[in-house]
Amino acid sequence: MRLVKGVAVVTEPVPGQEPLVTVIIPARNEEKTIAAAIDSARNQTYRNLQIVVVDNASTDRTAEIVERKVADDPRVELVRNPHISIPSSLNLAVAEARGIWVVRIDAHSTVTPTYVAQLAEHLATGRWGGVGGRKDGVGSTPAGRAIAAVMGSKFGVGNSKYHHSTEVEEVDHVPFGAYPVDVIRDLGGWDEDLVANEDFEFDYRLRESGRRLLLDPNIVIKWECRQSIADLFRQYLRYGRGKADVVLLHPDSMKPRHLAAASLAPWFGLAALIGLRRPGGGLLMALPYLVAVTIASVRARGRVDDAARKYVPAAFVAMHMGWSVGIWDELARRSLKRLTRRPETPAAITGRGGQPSSL
Repeated sequence: MRLVKGVAVVTEPVPGQEPLVTVIIPARNEEKTIAAAIDSARNQTYRNLQIVVVDNASTDRTAEIVERKVADDPRVELVRNPHISIPSSLNLAVAEARGIWVVRIDAHSTVTPTYVAQLAEHLATGRWGGVGGRKDGVGSTPAGRAIAAVMGSKFGVGNSKYHHSTEVEEVDHVPFGAYPVDVIRDLGGWDEDLVANEDFEFDYRLRESGRRLLLDPNIVIKWECRQSIADLFRQYLRYGRGKADVVLLHPDSMKPRHLAAASLAPWFGLAALIGLRRPGGGLLMALPYLVAVTIASVRARGRVDDAARKYVPAAFVAMHMGWSVGIWDELARRSLKRLTRRPETPAAITGRGGQPSSL
């Protein structure tokens, strides 16, 4: 279900003035990082901004901090969302957008001062349905620094070019993208039935509509990644579940690289079963992946300090296994739900008194 309606009136550009750009920041329980995220938006070289922060039913001081920013800067606006949902927060923000372009910034990230200006320059050409930049992970703990290094590795994130690409190129997905507001409203916004991967699903529909996405790695967003291996596993478990939901909506979005990653959990499950009877056989099945993790870890260790290096192999495994388990967990949950669903009674189908129900 996509609910964005676009009730705000877009402010038409004034000759000689920069067009208005709307920055949207969905936030839930981000009291430690939301001020820095808003300030990085306020400090852009591109000045004609509307900054819409949507508080996503926070239980901490996030909304209070945003209110202080609203008092300091008339460009900042606070919208409250009673529902715990990123897609609905994005749609609420777009409904308030008066800019001709919308730029999404994450609540636990910061952007360079030229971030909006660089995105606007590409969008102004009219060639692109969406534009995004490179997503650089930032770690504040030893495990977090290892996770940031792993996220910048091709072995860690596969063909997600926004993590490691150095070339300006057309891609199938961008992180925290910037889009013409008319494109977002034309596509109906973000799917509010999704708990994760709403951004990829939106980009998929955008490309299916004939529009194109541009990645410019010279545009950089600093994103605070998870700071523990357990949190990383839970994050990718959620991503995997979200990917399953997207694949059920759009089967063509499943690529060979996704199939390879999804096969990891069942492959290791099979290896464990074989290992109960033939330990050597189970180890032999697991060996190729373990060797690949070892090689990738050696390559990534040069990008982290001594305290972080021991976490690198675990970060690779947590990302890959969490994503794979998440996919199968969601598919199993969906299948079980279908199997246990009670069949509709004739009364439920026809309505009372045998008359067809109004659907």
